[in-house]
Amino acid sequence: MADQTSTTQLVVIGGGPGGYAAAFLAADLGMKVALVDNEANPGGTCLYRGCIPSKALLHAARVLSESKEAAHFGIEFQPPRIDTNRLRTWKEEVVNRLTGGLGQISKQRKVEYIQGSASLIDPKTISIASNGSPERRLSFEHAILATGSIPAMLPGLPKSERIIDSTGALDLADVPKTLLVVGGGYIGLELGTVYAALGTQVEVVEMLDGLLPGADRDLVTPLAKRIEKVFHKVMLNT
Repeated sequence: MADQTSTTQLVVIGGGPGGYAAAFLAADLGMKVALVDNEANPGGTCLYRGCIPSKALLHAARVLSESKEAAHFGIEFQPPRIDTNRLRTWKEEVVNRLTGGLGQISKQRKVEYIQGSASLIDPKTISIASNGSPERRLSFEHAILATGSIPAMLPGLPKSERIIDSTGALDLADVPKTLLVVGGGYIGLELGTVYAALGTQVEVVEMLDGLLPGADRDLVTPLAKRIEKVFHKVMLNT
């Protein structure tokens, strides 16, 4: 049985940077706001499985690169010992610290944060399901759908532990000897840079004639030159 329906002025479905920013602003303007997301705290794909863990690992990759580059001006280090378990734990600590902070901000802004999965029942009502809790219904005057993104996989690929998406790559289950990155956009290049710094032989394949399609070519040119040195192979028009 569903709980008795509660009400709010605005419900925001999706707790990422689009969703939580909208929820916080609406609350600041005096609205009664409910924010619904599957995670324990706001953050969405960006903070949990995208920008933030990627940038944390890119920072680690930069430290490794700088230690090698220092040899050019006379400072040499012993080859680093990489503890992938500790690196993974540190990345999760960064994510938890930032998402936990957003949870506190939600309380300060008096946004009702509801952990669960929302489904639209009619134009003014949603149903919220969460593990271990009875179904809850919430009626609203206005709704914002900010449900974010999921990784796209190529159709027809077999199920294999050797084929991973961006979320799987961020988990750092291991550091493979070789890695093929399909797609020369920023996500592929970020993750490829991380694994190359950790010792993986990385190759990237891009169907268009340049990396980072859509970005300013004057900015891409110096990055492409660096990528060619860091990666084992870059295959364009492929």
